[in-house]
Amino acid sequence: MRWLISSVFVIAGCGSGGAGDGGPFFAEPMFFNQDASDSPVASNSASVIAGLRGVGGWGRGDRFQIDFAFDVFEADASTPRKTFEPTAEFYTPDCDHVPMPVPVGGNLEGETGYACRGDGDCHLLVHDQTDGKLYEMWRANMIDASFQAGCLAVWDTATVYGSTLRGEQCSSADGAGFPIAPMLFTPDEVASGSIDHAIRFVLPNDRVRRAYVRPATHATDTSGPTNAPPYGVHLRLKSSFNVEALPTEGARVVARALKKFGMYHADGGEYALTATSDRYSTAKWAGLLGEHDLEALSVEDFEVIDHGEVFTAAFRCMR
Repeated sequence: MRWLISSVFVIAGCGSGGAGDGGPFFAEPMFFNQDASDSPVASNSASVIAGLRGVGGWGRGDRFQIDFAFDVFEADASTPRKTFEPTAEFYTPDCDHVPMPVPVGGNLEGETGYACRGDGDCHLLVHDQTDGKLYEMWRANMIDASFQAGCLAVWDTATVYGSTLRGEQCSSADGAGFPIAPMLFTPDEVASGSIDHAIRFVLPNDRVRRAYVRPATHATDTSGPTNAPPYGVHLRLKSSFNVEALPTEGARVVARALKKFGMYHADGGEYALTATSDRYSTAKWAGLLGEHDLEALSVEDFEVIDHGEVFTAAFRCMR
């Protein structure tokens, strides 16, 4: 299978777009745009779900919570480009060492500016529609004239990516090798009543096995048992789940997307789902969706979609 990546962008979030046209950021469909309502369940689905339950379920004490820490910025030809110094978290040849567009007044994931003061993942996500690229940086840190960063993955929106995306065994700004921005959901999407793409989710590293399945291309050094989910696992909320029982319409919108498109495991972390903040959106999260509104969803409410072969993590990027 091949996916053409091209550019459609709405500032500071996923904005509009649907499963027919690739949705936000990308003009042609990729894996996260595929309707998975009728996709076959993996033969080992029950075992994987039991494995996840056996190691503790979701993070944060087995609570299905939402992290609203991400922002996505727009750049153009006038946006300053800055050269960064790679840290020990920059991997060759997985990562790209090119000048990074840094919009004035922007911020890192979970920060109010470009300094990584909280020692988090500090992602910096910038789409440049002018040059047709999506820049996604992990562990950015800019203090005064110093700019250091870990892995930068530049997604060329004019390239046709094959099933190995940027390369077999290659990481990105996420451990699974995925682009991040297209799978974040926004307050504007939720307020519109429809999320037309799969959603990014994370698990603690002790609940993931050291392997990956397509469409992932990479796994990290995790410690979960062999029946735990691999990196890139695609979970779908069961059709039998009673969406109407959820406490808010916002939660019901997310749950419907989880039934139709599912969610892909992308990285290690404690908060299960990841969304954008509402700093730059028209709609606001207050009164729309809270971080606890989906806590009724247990791991047993999901099933594993079959994505074929399980690949052992070798940590040898082939680009």
